[in-house]
Order: sequence, then structure tokens, then C-alpha cells
Amino acid sequence: MSSVSPIQIPRRLPLLLTNEGVLLPGSTMRTSVDSARNLQLVRSRLLKGTSLQSTILGVIPNTPDPASDAQDLPPLHRIGTAALAVQVVGSNWPKPHYTLLITGLCRFQIVQVLKEKPYPVAEVEQLDRLEEFPNTCKTREELGELSEQFYKYAVQLVEMLDMSVPAVAKLRRLLDSLPREALPDILTSIIRTSNKEKLQILDAVSLEERFKMTIPLLVRQIEGLKLLQKTRKHKQDDDKRVIAIRPVRRIAHIPGALEDDDEDEDNDDIVMLERKIRTSSMPEQAHKVCVKEIKRLKKMPQSMPEYALTRNYLELMVELPWNKSTTDRLDIRAARILLDNDHYAMEKLKKRVLEYLAVRQLKNNLKGPILCFVGPPGVGKTSVGRSVAKTLGREFHRIALGGVCDQSDIRGHRRTYVGSMPGRIINGLKTVGVNNPVFLLDEVDKLGKSLQGDPAAALLEVLDPEQNHNFTDHYLNVAFDLSQVLFIATANTTATIPPALLDRMEIIQVPGYTQEEKIEIAHRHLIPKQLEQHGLTAQQIQIPQVTTLDIITRYTREAGVRSLDRKFGAICRAVAVKVAEGQHKEAKLDRSDVAEGEGSRERILEDAKPESVSDAPDLALPPEMPILIDFHALKDILGPPMYEMEVSERLSQPGVAIGLAWTPLGGEIMFVEASRMDGEGQLTLTGQLGDVMKESAHLAISWLRSNAKTYGLTNASGSFDLLDNTDIHLHFPAGAVTKDGPSAGVTIVTCLASLFSGRLVRSDVAMTGEITLRGLVLPVSLTKVIYMVLNFFNLKFKSVVVSLLRIYTLVLNTLKFYTCN
Repeated sequence: MSSVSPIQIPRRLPLLLTNEGVLLPGSTMRTSVDSARNLQLVRSRLLKGTSLQSTILGVIPNTPDPASDAQDLPPLHRIGTAALAVQVVGSNWPKPHYTLLITGLCRFQIVQVLKEKPYPVAEVEQLDRLEEFPNTCKTREELGELSEQFYKYAVQLVEMLDMSVPAVAKLRRLLDSLPREALPDILTSIIRTSNKEKLQILDAVSLEERFKMTIPLLVRQIEGLKLLQKTRKHKQDDDKRVIAIRPVRRIAHIPGALEDDDEDEDNDDIVMLERKIRTSSMPEQAHKVCVKEIKRLKKMPQSMPEYALTRNYLELMVELPWNKSTTDRLDIRAARILLDNDHYAMEKLKKRVLEYLAVRQLKNNLKGPILCFVGPPGVGKTSVGRSVAKTLGREFHRIALGGVCDQSDIRGHRRTYVGSMPGRIINGLKTVGVNNPVFLLDEVDKLGKSLQGDPAAALLEVLDPEQNHNFTDHYLNVAFDLSQVLFIATANTTATIPPALLDRMEIIQVPGYTQEEKIEIAHRHLIPKQLEQHGLTAQQIQIPQVTTLDIITRYTREAGVRSLDRKFGAICRAVAVKVAEGQHKEAKLDRSDVAEGEGSRERILEDAKPESVSDAPDLALPPEMPILIDFHALKDILGPPMYEMEVSERLSQPGVAIGLAWTPLGGEIMFVEASRMDGEGQLTLTGQLGDVMKESAHLAISWLRSNAKTYGLTNASGSFDLLDNTDIHLHFPAGAVTKDGPSAGVTIVTCLASLFSGRLVRSDVAMTGEITLRGLVLPVSLTKVIYMVLNFFNLKFKSVVVSLLRIYTLVLNTLKFYTCN
């Protein structure tokens, strides 16, 4: 029989200082490397070394001293563990660091530190023997009864665990196959011990001393397991295996073998999740999918990336409101009162909501309509959707679609992708917790398109009453019924909505407000809201309707009331400053009264005269309440009026008319100016006009030239040929803005007719509509605006406009526009 030859470690070892635990011979540990010394050690020895000896390190347990300088080598522990680097994993985020997997070989003692930088290197002396063929019989003879006692406690500890667990069975085999002298270190690293106790085991160089110190640790662990089993005897028989596994997970630290305590909690969560799936009311198809996924989840290791994905999927399926819904309030009268209280005007929109309620009352299983509120910003489209939900007694959820350019935002991501999640529709249903909420799809006209798909096309199935009862999200991959959801979309214009999507929605126009409606809205809703937000009351501030009209006409020019609301906010902030200053002055006056008696009050009042205020501003009296906001106060708070120039000043001479222009923001008025001079009959057009408006100008001058004799229109020389020795310049101001569209014909005709007749156009009338070569005016939606053209001129000139409107009954198309006050 060959003799036993011990294995020697190198006499010089690089030292790895770790403060994450104590590595014992025979055990394995992961440690992070982020200090400068340890980083340099890994790069120089492990990443560049090729021999086996270059991967052997000296691991020294280190307790960092806050008072020591980071540049100096801290005091080193005398005993360390020679370790073999099994694995190196590195990363550069958020800063460079490595993670090492190291296995302890034997103890060593530091003889002398040879160098400290860039990493410490020491001369060491090996303390433990590493033999190729260990003689276990010799160890038993030397230790005798102490070795047998240790082995008995180790076997008792392992047998208290569940042998069906592979890691426990492997540990039982290790007790018989490993030499007895290696067992104290291995079992100390497995059972629950503190770093201080492990450090004592590391310092125990004598094998007999090591056994004596380890036996009490084993006894303590055995008693803890007995107490744990005794307190859990009342559990059901099905949980016995879970109880037996739990102690193993609490004490085990064998890499790759026993898991930690979190896995047991995950098993409990899986049991609860399975119970929820059984008791849920999801459709049969969805239930089959969940049962299949829960079976896969039970067989799946927690370390797999798909484990968390599958668990999140099942939790979402359980939380979705498959059959949970709210009951509608079907009281038409109460709904009418609620809508009238929340919103002024909007008669057409409120009428449509009441119709839906009435039909819902007669037919309970009505599919949710797809309504689309189209109107300029600030008219209350979003708040109307919230009021509709309040009227019905349903949950409300808003989905902002502005700037969305990925179809996965609507239909979700497939679960094959990392970080996949459901779309906004399914996520919204999970948030509200019912299957019949009111969904507000805000800014549907501002959807984008990119390489990730077209979200507007993904909405086709969502917003189709004939298809959305079977909506399939890519993440769920199971059909969900959206037919009971009331979808309300909002948009500023229908021009950018794809025709297929527009066809699926019922368009309800929400027009801009008139001056009278804005005044009512301001005093019913805006002013009370701003007073409440700024801590003011009606006894402290008064805003008359005349002042509100001044704000509307001189400081705001919009279709909605958003800017008007901001102006009221600015007024309330200025008044809040005055009120706060007044309260401070009143407090000062009261303190003066208390200090000097009643006579001092009279003296202060006498001193608080205009000539004395500049000398003692703190003694000025507080402002009288309520503070009245008039036009002079508006100028002080809001500054000079933004729209001070009156329209009548622009129309103070012939050759100027007012047109109407439609924009997605509500529209605006547009001036048309014309002048004539001696020339060769040329027509000049300026103002960045498009081709359509240029054609309208040529049509207007051609019709006027052909009918000049009929209506008595002559040029400067008295000729009925309006372009005879005459040039005409037609200008649309604000030349930096591009203008185009088939609605300026009647305005250009009126402007040129005013120029050649020398008569002024009324300043309180604007017009819109295209003309034809035979003098026909194509209709617009508000015909009474065009008929007011009859009042432009005197009786003789009325015949011009009468001729323009004589076949107004011929409707070719409707041009939508909004007036701006």
C-alpha cells in the first residue's frame, strides 16, 4: 500500500480581504470584489493567470475600521483560509466590480507580509494537512470518543430533515464518505451560526479543540429543530413535507444544494394562487390556460427567468374582473340634473348621454357605444367624460393616447419578450376592478406611427361594438369581453384620425362657447373653483359680470375657457396677497390697542392718512372687504389688454372685410384688405396664400368684372371694366401664417365690392363660404352668418349680396368652423 503524500499550498499567497463572512475549509462562498486592492488582485492573478497555483488565494476575514485610512493596509487576522477561485463574474455598472465563487482548502498562518501594494502578498505557513488518500481510521483512533460523539449528533441532525430532498440525501452521504477531521468545518458552515462563532472555529487549529467547539453548535441546532417541529404539529398532513423542508432551508448554505427561506414562502403563495384560480369566475377557456400554467409553475425552478413571468401572468389573470361589474343608475331625471349642474350648454352632448341612459333602462344588455367628442381644447371634453361616469355610477379610467406610437401599448407585448406587460386596456380594467367602466381615450387624434406598429390600427378591434366582445390582448392570449365598456374618445379634429377608426365611432361635435356661455360658466364653475383653491371667500372678492366680459373680450381669445380660468387664478393670487397683508396689519393694530389702550387706536387712525402712509406703511389700514375687481384693477393685475385694438378701427375705410378661419384650436377671424392703383390690370396676392385661396381671389374679381355694370361698380376713371388701367392688390395680414381653404370666396367678393363702391363693411359681422364663377355661394353650417351680409351696405348695394345668395338652397357640403370672440 502506497504511503500518503500531503498536498502543499504555495508559500507565498496573495491576500483577499473580505468582510462578507468567514470562509472555512471545505465550504464554498460567494464574495463581492469592489475595493481597489481586491480589484487589482482579481485582474492580475485570476484574469491573467494560467496555472492552477495562480487561482489559489489567501482569504482573510476583515472587519473594516472606520477610523483607519483607506490607503493603508488594515490589521490582518492571523489565521486565514487558502481558497481556490472557481468562478469569476464581472460587471461595469454602476461601477466596476467582480463576484468570486471560492472554495476553502485549508488553514494557514501569516508569517510575514511581503508587500502591500497594489495588493497584499504574504509568506504563509500551512496549518492543515491536505492528503490525497486520507486515512479515516487513523483519525478515529486519535480522537476516539470525541469523534464518535460528534458523528452521532451530525447524523441526528440530518435525519431530522426530509430525506426526499436531494440536498439532504447528499449531505447524509457526505457524513460517511468525508474524513471526520473535515466534518467540523463543513457542518459549521451549514448550520446557523454567527460570524464570530465561525471565526472561533477558524482559529481552532487543534483538531480536538475544533470538535469540542462544534458539538455545542450542533446540539443547539438540534434543539431548535425539535422546538420548531413541536409548534407545527397542528398543521395538516399535506403540509408535513413543507414543514420538514423549512428547517433545511433556514440552516443550509451549501451552494447549489439547499435554498433559503424565501422559497417556502413562494410555495405558500403558489398554493394560495391555485386556490384563487379554482374559486375565480373566469371563463372556461381562461381557466384551462391558468390550470396549465400553474402546473408548469410547480415544476419550474425559481432561478429560471420564466418563473417570475409565469407567476405575474397568473396573478394578473386572477385579478382581472371577468364577471365583476357595477349596476348603472337608471334615473333619467337625476342624470339630467347632474349633467346640468356639472356643465353649462353642451345640449347636444347631454341629449346623447340621456338617450343612452333611456335605452339602457329599456334594454339591460345594451352594448357600450363608442362616442367621440370632437372640439377645440378647453371646452370640457375630458370633464364631460368624467361626468358621464358619475351619472351612470360607473368607475372612470382615463387613457392618454397623445404621442403613443407603439401598438403594444394597446394590445400588450407577447410573453416571449423580456419585460412584457399587458396593454393599457387590460391594465385599466385591472385598475378599476370592474368589466363595465367608462374608458376615456384622450387625444385619439394625436396617435403616432413608428416601426413598432400603428396603435390606431390596434384600436380598430377595441372600438368596434361587433368585435370587442372577443378582444385578445397579446400578453393574455385569451379573449376578454369589452362589450360592456363605455368608450369615450376625445379629439381636436377628425382630419388626422384614420378613416377606418373614424367609421367605428359616433362623432359628437363639442363647439366653442359664446360670450354669454363663457360668462355663465365663469360665475357657475370657474370663479367658485378658483376661490376655493386660493382660500378666498365671496366676502373677500367680487368679480362682476362686466369685468368677466372684459376678461373674455380683451384678455382671452379662445374657443374654450382654459385661458379664462388661468386669468381668474391670477386675479385670485393678487387678491390673496392683499388679504394676507390686511390680516397682518389688523393683527398689528390689535396688538397696539392692547399695549396703549383705546386712545391709541384713534391716534393710529389719524396718523394713517395718505400723507403719512409713505412714512409708516405698516400702520396703513387693511383694505375694505370685499375687494371689487373692475377694469382698472384688471390692468394692475393682468397688465394692458392683449386685444385692445377694436375691429371697427380696422374697418374704418372701404376695402376691408372680415372672414372666418377654422383651426383645430377653435378657429379665428381673418381680415382681408384690398387696394387699387393705376396700372396695367394686374392682380397681386400676398399673405402666403395656398392654391385654393388664389383661385378664390381670381373667381371673385372675374365675377365682379362681369357684373360691374349691373351693380354700378366702377374704377377710378369711371369705367365699368374694373381692371382698366388699374392694378389691384389683395392682402391677407399675418403673412407669416400659411393660409388655404375653400371658404374665403364670399369674403374676398365683399372686400372688393366695398373697395369699388366706396362703402364700409359692418365691423360686427364676419363671413365664410366659397363662391362659384356664376355667383353661387356654397353653404356652411351656420347660414344666418352669411345672411347677415345683407346688412353690410346700404339698400342699393344689397342687391350684390342677394345675387350671391340666390341659390343658397343648393347644399354641396358643410364646412365646420368655430367662432372666436
